[in-house]
Amino acid sequence: MSTTTSSTATLPFQPSSMSPAQLAAVSFLARYSGATHALYRAQLGRWFAWCEANGLDPLLGIQRAHVELYIRELGDVGLMDSSVNTMMHAVRGYFRFAHIDGTIPGDPAVYARLPKIHRDESRTQGLDRLELIRFLQVAQTITVHHGALAYLLGINALRASEAATVRIEDYTDVLRGHRVLRLVGKGNKPATMPLTVPVLRVLEACRGERTTGRLVLRPLSGQPIDRRDVYRMVQRIAKTAKIPRHISPHSLRHAAITNALDAGVPLRDAQILARHADPRTTEHYDRARGNLDRHGVHFLTAYVAGV
Repeated sequence: MSTTTSSTATLPFQPSSMSPAQLAAVSFLARYSGATHALYRAQLGRWFAWCEANGLDPLLGIQRAHVELYIRELGDVGLMDSSVNTMMHAVRGYFRFAHIDGTIPGDPAVYARLPKIHRDESRTQGLDRLELIRFLQVAQTITVHHGALAYLLGINALRASEAATVRIEDYTDVLRGHRVLRLVGKGNKPATMPLTVPVLRVLEACRGERTTGRLVLRPLSGQPIDRRDVYRMVQRIAKTAKIPRHISPHSLRHAAITNALDAGVPLRDAQILARHADPRTTEHYDRARGNLDRHGVHFLTAYVAGV
Protein backbone atom coordinates (compact mmCIF):
# COMPACT_ATOMS: atom_id res chain seq x y z
CA MET A 1 0.00 0.00 0.00
CA SER A 2 1.13 3.51 -0.67
CA THR A 3 2.55 5.65 2.06
CA THR A 4 0.81 8.95 2.67
CA THR A 5 2.89 11.93 1.64
CA SER A 6 1.73 14.05 4.57
CA SER A 7 0.96 13.45 8.18
CA THR A 8 -1.82 15.23 10.03
CA ALA A 9 -2.20 18.30 7.83
CA THR A 10 -5.82 18.42 6.64
CA LEU A 11 -6.23 22.20 6.37
CA PRO A 12 -6.22 24.72 4.73
CA PHE A 13 -8.22 23.89 1.62
CA GLN A 14 -5.78 23.59 -1.29
CA PRO A 15 -7.23 20.97 -3.66
CA SER A 16 -4.39 21.08 -6.18
CA SER A 17 -1.83 19.98 -3.62
CA MET A 18 -3.98 17.68 -1.49
CA SER A 19 -4.14 13.90 -1.50
CA PRO A 20 -7.52 12.14 -1.73
CA ALA A 21 -7.27 11.43 2.01
CA GLN A 22 -6.78 15.09 2.84
CA LEU A 23 -9.60 16.19 0.54
CA ALA A 24 -11.91 13.65 2.19
CA ALA A 25 -10.88 14.94 5.62
CA VAL A 26 -11.56 18.55 4.66
CA SER A 27 -14.94 17.57 3.20
CA PHE A 28 -15.87 15.77 6.41
CA LEU A 29 -14.64 18.51 8.76
CA ALA A 30 -16.51 21.17 6.79
CA ARG A 31 -19.73 19.86 8.35
CA TYR A 32 -18.64 21.04 11.79
CA SER A 33 -17.52 24.19 13.55
CA GLY A 34 -16.20 25.37 16.90
CA ALA A 35 -15.23 22.84 19.53
CA THR A 36 -16.62 19.88 17.57
CA HIS A 37 -14.51 20.83 14.54
CA ALA A 38 -11.39 21.09 16.71
CA LEU A 39 -12.10 17.75 18.40
CA TYR A 40 -12.75 15.89 15.15
CA ARG A 41 -9.71 17.43 13.50
CA ALA A 42 -7.54 16.18 16.38
CA GLN A 43 -9.08 12.70 16.13
CA LEU A 44 -8.43 12.53 12.39
CA GLY A 45 -4.92 13.84 12.98
CA ARG A 46 -4.25 10.88 15.25
CA TRP A 47 -5.57 8.49 12.61
CA PHE A 48 -3.40 10.10 9.90
CA ALA A 49 -0.31 9.88 12.13
CA TRP A 50 -0.97 6.20 12.89
CA CYS A 51 -1.35 5.42 9.21
CA GLU A 52 1.87 7.24 8.35
CA ALA A 53 3.74 5.35 11.07
CA ASN A 54 2.49 2.08 9.62
CA GLY A 55 3.08 2.87 5.94
CA LEU A 56 -0.61 3.26 5.07
CA ASP A 57 -2.58 5.81 3.14
CA PRO A 58 -5.24 7.15 5.57
CA LEU A 59 -8.01 6.52 3.05
CA LEU A 60 -7.16 4.49 -0.03
CA GLY A 61 -6.71 0.77 0.46
CA ILE A 62 -7.77 0.79 4.12
CA GLN A 63 -9.52 -2.40 5.18
CA ARG A 64 -11.55 -3.29 8.24
CA ALA A 65 -8.53 -5.09 9.73
CA HIS A 66 -6.56 -1.85 9.73
CA VAL A 67 -9.33 -0.06 11.59
CA GLU A 68 -9.58 -2.93 14.08
CA LEU A 69 -5.82 -2.72 14.74
CA TYR A 70 -6.07 1.01 15.29
CA ILE A 71 -8.90 0.52 17.78
CA ARG A 72 -6.82 -2.10 19.60
CA GLU A 73 -3.84 0.24 19.78
CA LEU A 74 -5.99 2.99 21.28
CA GLY A 75 -6.87 0.59 24.06
CA ASP A 76 -3.28 -0.60 24.45
CA VAL A 77 -2.01 2.92 25.12
CA GLY A 78 -4.32 3.15 28.13
CA LEU A 79 -7.49 4.80 26.86
CA MET A 80 -10.69 3.73 28.60
CA ASP A 81 -13.29 1.95 26.48
CA SER A 82 -15.48 5.05 26.45
CA SER A 83 -12.54 7.17 25.30
CA VAL A 84 -11.75 4.70 22.52
CA ASN A 85 -15.32 5.00 21.28
CA THR A 86 -15.10 8.78 21.42
CA MET A 87 -11.78 8.78 19.53
CA MET A 88 -13.44 6.81 16.74
CA HIS A 89 -16.30 9.25 16.14
CA ALA A 90 -14.43 11.28 13.54
CA VAL A 91 -12.70 8.30 11.95
CA ARG A 92 -15.97 6.48 11.41
CA GLY A 93 -17.63 9.61 10.05
CA TYR A 94 -14.65 10.24 7.78
CA PHE A 95 -14.95 6.85 6.12
CA ARG A 96 -18.73 6.95 6.00
CA PHE A 97 -18.82 10.20 4.04
CA ALA A 98 -15.89 9.23 1.86
CA HIS A 99 -17.97 6.21 0.85
CA ILE A 100 -21.10 8.33 0.36
CA ASP A 101 -19.12 10.75 -1.83
CA GLY A 102 -17.84 7.87 -3.96
CA THR A 103 -14.18 8.41 -3.04
CA ILE A 104 -13.84 4.81 -1.80
CA PRO A 105 -15.84 1.75 -2.89
CA GLY A 106 -16.77 0.69 0.63
CA ASP A 107 -16.69 1.82 4.25
CA PRO A 108 -13.98 -0.15 6.10
CA ALA A 109 -15.05 1.16 9.52
CA VAL A 110 -18.74 0.33 9.38
CA TYR A 111 -18.32 -3.18 10.82
CA ALA A 112 -15.24 -2.51 12.95
CA ARG A 113 -15.90 -3.64 16.49
CA LEU A 114 -15.82 -1.00 19.20
CA PRO A 115 -15.57 -1.72 22.94
CA LYS A 116 -18.94 -2.26 24.57
CA ILE A 117 -19.88 0.35 27.12
CA HIS A 118 -22.24 -0.61 29.94
CA ARG A 119 -23.64 2.50 31.58
CA ASP A 120 -26.63 1.90 33.78
CA GLU A 121 -26.60 5.43 35.14
CA SER A 122 -24.97 8.77 34.52
CA ARG A 123 -21.81 9.12 36.60
CA THR A 124 -22.27 12.85 37.11
CA GLN A 125 -22.80 13.83 40.74
CA GLY A 126 -26.09 15.69 40.68
CA LEU A 127 -28.29 17.09 43.42
CA ASP A 128 -31.21 15.39 45.08
CA ARG A 129 -34.50 17.23 45.60
CA LEU A 130 -33.60 18.90 48.90
CA GLU A 131 -30.14 19.88 47.69
CA LEU A 132 -31.55 21.38 44.52
CA ILE A 133 -34.08 23.39 46.54
CA ARG A 134 -31.32 24.67 48.82
CA PHE A 135 -29.09 25.49 45.85
CA LEU A 136 -31.82 27.56 44.20
CA GLN A 137 -32.69 29.36 47.43
CA VAL A 138 -29.09 30.19 48.31
CA ALA A 139 -28.30 31.38 44.78
CA GLN A 140 -30.89 34.16 45.10
CA THR A 141 -29.29 35.43 48.29
CA ILE A 142 -25.93 36.03 46.58
CA THR A 143 -26.97 38.20 43.62
CA VAL A 144 -29.87 38.30 41.17
CA HIS A 145 -27.43 37.08 38.51
CA HIS A 146 -26.55 33.98 40.54
CA GLY A 147 -30.25 33.35 41.06
CA ALA A 148 -31.13 33.59 37.37
CA LEU A 149 -28.22 31.34 36.41
CA ALA A 150 -29.18 28.74 39.00
CA TYR A 151 -32.78 28.53 37.73
CA LEU A 152 -31.74 28.34 34.07
CA LEU A 153 -29.40 25.44 34.88
CA GLY A 154 -31.36 23.66 37.60
CA ILE A 155 -34.94 24.02 36.33
CA ASN A 156 -34.72 24.50 32.57
CA ALA A 157 -31.69 22.17 32.27
CA LEU A 158 -29.65 24.55 30.12
CA ARG A 159 -26.03 23.81 29.34
CA ALA A 160 -23.40 26.25 30.63
CA SER A 161 -22.81 27.85 27.23
CA GLU A 162 -26.57 28.16 26.63
CA ALA A 163 -27.21 29.84 29.98
CA ALA A 164 -24.32 32.24 29.46
CA THR A 165 -25.71 33.46 26.14
CA VAL A 166 -29.39 33.91 27.07
CA ARG A 167 -30.50 37.38 26.04
CA ILE A 168 -33.39 39.38 27.43
CA GLU A 169 -34.97 39.38 23.99
CA ASP A 170 -34.96 35.56 24.02
CA TYR A 171 -37.83 35.26 26.51
CA THR A 172 -40.22 38.04 25.54
CA ASP A 173 -42.56 35.89 23.43
CA VAL A 174 -45.81 34.30 24.58
CA LEU A 175 -46.81 31.00 22.97
CA ARG A 176 -50.16 29.35 23.74
CA GLY A 177 -50.43 31.26 26.98
CA HIS A 178 -46.87 30.51 28.11
CA ARG A 179 -43.91 32.84 28.32
CA VAL A 180 -41.23 30.96 26.44
CA LEU A 181 -37.47 30.99 26.15
CA ARG A 182 -36.04 30.55 22.68
CA LEU A 183 -32.46 29.40 22.32
CA VAL A 184 -30.06 27.64 19.99
CA GLY A 185 -28.63 24.59 21.68
CA LYS A 186 -26.06 21.93 21.02
CA GLY A 187 -25.53 21.22 17.34
CA ASN A 188 -27.15 24.56 16.44
CA LYS A 189 -30.58 23.09 17.16
CA PRO A 190 -33.24 25.69 18.00
CA ALA A 191 -35.37 25.03 21.06
CA THR A 192 -38.40 26.64 22.70
CA MET A 193 -39.25 25.94 26.32
CA PRO A 194 -41.83 27.40 28.72
CA LEU A 195 -40.78 29.52 31.68
CA THR A 196 -42.66 28.75 34.88
CA VAL A 197 -43.63 31.58 37.22
CA PRO A 198 -40.75 31.03 39.71
CA VAL A 199 -38.21 30.98 36.87
CA LEU A 200 -39.69 34.04 35.20
CA ARG A 201 -39.65 35.87 38.54
CA VAL A 202 -35.89 35.43 39.03
CA LEU A 203 -35.16 36.24 35.38
CA GLU A 204 -37.12 39.48 35.68
CA ALA A 205 -35.31 40.35 38.90
CA CYS A 206 -32.03 39.82 37.08
CA ARG A 207 -33.17 41.89 34.10
CA GLY A 208 -34.18 44.90 36.16
CA GLU A 209 -34.83 47.89 33.91
CA ARG A 210 -32.84 46.51 30.98
CA THR A 211 -34.71 45.63 27.79
CA THR A 212 -31.96 44.18 25.58
CA GLY A 213 -28.65 42.36 25.82
CA ARG A 214 -27.28 39.42 27.75
CA LEU A 215 -29.38 38.51 30.77
CA VAL A 216 -26.81 37.18 33.26
CA LEU A 217 -23.90 39.55 33.86
CA ARG A 218 -20.82 39.56 36.04
CA PRO A 219 -22.12 41.14 39.25
CA LEU A 220 -19.14 43.47 39.75
CA SER A 221 -18.23 44.58 36.23
CA GLY A 222 -21.62 44.24 34.54
CA GLN A 223 -20.00 42.47 31.61
CA PRO A 224 -21.57 39.39 29.96
CA ILE A 225 -20.55 36.08 31.49
CA ASP A 226 -18.84 33.22 29.68
CA ARG A 227 -18.60 29.50 30.42
CA ARG A 228 -15.80 30.02 32.94
CA ASP A 229 -17.90 32.55 34.81
CA VAL A 230 -20.78 30.06 34.88
CA TYR A 231 -18.49 27.47 36.46
CA ARG A 232 -17.19 29.93 39.07
CA MET A 233 -20.69 31.14 39.94
CA VAL A 234 -21.96 27.58 40.37
CA GLN A 235 -18.98 26.80 42.60
CA ARG A 236 -19.71 29.81 44.77
CA ILE A 237 -23.37 28.87 45.15
CA ALA A 238 -22.49 25.26 46.04
CA LYS A 239 -19.95 26.40 48.62
CA THR A 240 -22.41 28.86 50.18
CA ALA A 241 -25.10 26.15 50.22
CA LYS A 242 -22.60 23.82 51.97
CA ILE A 243 -23.01 21.02 49.43
CA PRO A 244 -20.18 18.64 50.40
CA ARG A 245 -18.92 17.58 46.96
CA HIS A 246 -17.84 18.96 43.62
CA ILE A 247 -20.70 20.60 41.73
CA SER A 248 -20.35 21.76 38.14
CA PRO A 249 -22.80 23.44 35.75
CA HIS A 250 -23.56 20.01 34.29
CA SER A 251 -24.46 18.82 37.80
CA LEU A 252 -27.35 21.28 37.71
CA ARG A 253 -28.52 20.06 34.30
CA HIS A 254 -28.19 16.53 35.63
CA ALA A 255 -30.22 17.49 38.70
CA ALA A 256 -32.99 18.97 36.58
CA ILE A 257 -33.35 15.79 34.53
CA THR A 258 -33.03 13.29 37.39
CA ASN A 259 -35.43 15.17 39.63
CA ALA A 260 -37.94 15.46 36.80
CA LEU A 261 -37.81 11.70 36.37
CA ASP A 262 -38.04 11.18 40.15
CA ALA A 263 -41.11 13.43 40.17
CA GLY A 264 -42.80 11.05 37.73
CA VAL A 265 -42.30 13.00 34.50
CA PRO A 266 -42.68 10.46 31.66
CA LEU A 267 -39.47 9.56 29.86
CA ARG A 268 -40.64 11.19 26.63
CA ASP A 269 -41.33 14.50 28.38
CA ALA A 270 -38.03 14.32 30.27
CA GLN A 271 -36.31 13.75 26.94
CA ILE A 272 -37.92 16.93 25.61
CA LEU A 273 -36.76 18.82 28.71
CA ALA A 274 -33.21 17.54 28.25
CA ARG A 275 -33.33 17.99 24.46
CA HIS A 276 -31.75 14.59 23.97
CA ALA A 277 -31.94 13.14 20.47
CA ASP A 278 -32.07 9.59 21.84
CA PRO A 279 -34.31 8.56 24.77
CA ARG A 280 -31.62 6.09 25.84
CA THR A 281 -29.48 9.06 26.82
CA THR A 282 -32.25 10.33 29.09
CA GLU A 283 -32.63 6.86 30.60
CA HIS A 284 -29.10 7.10 31.98
CA TYR A 285 -30.37 9.82 34.31
CA ASP A 286 -33.16 7.70 35.78
CA ARG A 287 -32.04 6.82 39.30
CA ALA A 288 -35.22 4.82 39.98
CA ARG A 289 -34.87 2.25 37.21
CA GLY A 290 -33.88 -0.32 39.81
CA ASN A 291 -36.93 0.43 41.95
CA LEU A 292 -38.92 -2.82 41.97
CA ASP A 293 -42.03 -0.97 43.18
CA ARG A 294 -42.17 0.74 39.77
CA HIS A 295 -41.36 -2.34 37.71
CA GLY A 296 -43.50 -2.82 34.63
CA VAL A 297 -44.71 -6.24 35.71
CA HIS A 298 -46.98 -4.62 38.31
CA PHE A 299 -48.75 -2.51 35.69
CA LEU A 300 -48.95 -5.41 33.25
CA THR A 301 -50.40 -7.77 35.88
CA ALA A 302 -53.05 -5.19 36.79
CA TYR A 303 -53.85 -4.73 33.12
CA VAL A 304 -54.38 -8.44 32.53
CA ALA A 305 -55.59 -9.19 36.05
CA GLY A 306 -57.79 -12.03 34.87
CA VAL A 307 -54.85 -14.38 34.20
